[in-house]
Amino acid sequence: MRVLISGAGIAGPSLAWFLSKAGIIVTTVEKASSILPHGQNIDIQGSARKVVQKMGLVNEILKYNTTEKGTQLINSKGRPFAPFPVQKKGSNTSMSFTSEFEILRGDLAAVFYNATRGKENVTYLFDTVVKDVISNDDESVKVEFSNGDVQTYDLLVLADGQWSKLRKQCFPPESIKVVDKDMFAVYWTIPRISTDNDWWNVYAALGRRIVSLRPDPYGTIRAMFTRMPLNEQHRQEWITAARGDRRTQEELLKKEFTDAGWQAQRLLDSIPTAPDFYFQVMQQIKMDKWSTGRIICLGDTAYAPTPLTGMGTSLAINGAYVLAGEISKLKEGEHPQVAFERYEGIYRPFVEEQQKVPALLPGFVHPDGRGHRFLISLLASALSRVVRTPWLVGGIGKMVFDDVEGEDFRLPRYEAFED
Repeated sequence: MRVLISGAGIAGPSLAWFLSKAGIIVTTVEKASSILPHGQNIDIQGSARKVVQKMGLVNEILKYNTTEKGTQLINSKGRPFAPFPVQKKGSNTSMSFTSEFEILRGDLAAVFYNATRGKENVTYLFDTVVKDVISNDDESVKVEFSNGDVQTYDLLVLADGQWSKLRKQCFPPESIKVVDKDMFAVYWTIPRISTDNDWWNVYAALGRRIVSLRPDPYGTIRAMFTRMPLNEQHRQEWITAARGDRRTQEELLKKEFTDAGWQAQRLLDSIPTAPDFYFQVMQQIKMDKWSTGRIICLGDTAYAPTPLTGMGTSLAINGAYVLAGEISKLKEGEHPQVAFERYEGIYRPFVEEQQKVPALLPGFVHPDGRGHRFLISLLASALSRVVRTPWLVGGIGKMVFDDVEGEDFRLPRYEAFED
């Protein structure tokens, strides 16, 4: 069997690893010239940790830990309060927003890529995209690459991200739903200075704005602004900026965050020279069906949950495992749609549950006034004391935080992946 994967982020190389183990021939195309470096913080939760254990990559992933000691709120003078230290290894429940599996997105992609690139049945083609899907029928899927080559495969996996052009080409628009979460985020890297520390420092500014700084293992700091619009007109202004060029986005941020307080001005001053500036609209992707014929969507292409859930990476890894497992069970000559339907039947209920973001959550953590901010501070301080009190951790803590080490999704057993 010959499989083509579009996209070498998290989902694509994860899938390639398991398909390769099942003896399947895999080609992965990626529009970038190499694996994109570093990126922003992500982590691996729940059953996805068991998947990377099956891959034998836990120690390699831990080598790239961001060094983050935990999460703490900061007041306008930069004084920390409400600390949530990093989750301890082996704990049953996360008592923090930071885990030992904290890693930069590009570093994780590189780990998966390096684990697959030397395999005889895996090929990567960089600076290459699928220009056109020529046919998708009972016999095969035929594609034309950007270099003009035409190739035929048994199936095509779209793992090229939330705004996949191939998904747009292969699926009717009415089958794809974009769910707006009424929030915007901007990420970039800034130079580290002597007063920076190794905590994720979060400052809730008034006017529904958040300023935060996080450490990385490369001697720099990952900066982030998040913003919830004040009304529909304000929202449209941000939507327009998101569709505009970088200069438009920088001007909007300057206008909106100059008076935010704490280190907002430092962050604004660093934006013009940032090489990795990224402006994001928080939107989820939901599809009526993840496949059509011999084409299947995976990861953010099929079910982007937004960073609000903290589950994008884990969903991609779990999904890759299940999809590869179901493909490995196909009999000689059996149509891949059989595997696609099993994959979706097994995995969709879990995905839909993880995509649920409480409607009031984004608005609650972005204070619009002093009273609102005081309430956030009060609740965060109380919760911080709870998670640092051993006899309370097992009770109240489990009511608030997710089980990030347990099996949140029951992984099927696949003979092809058993040693």
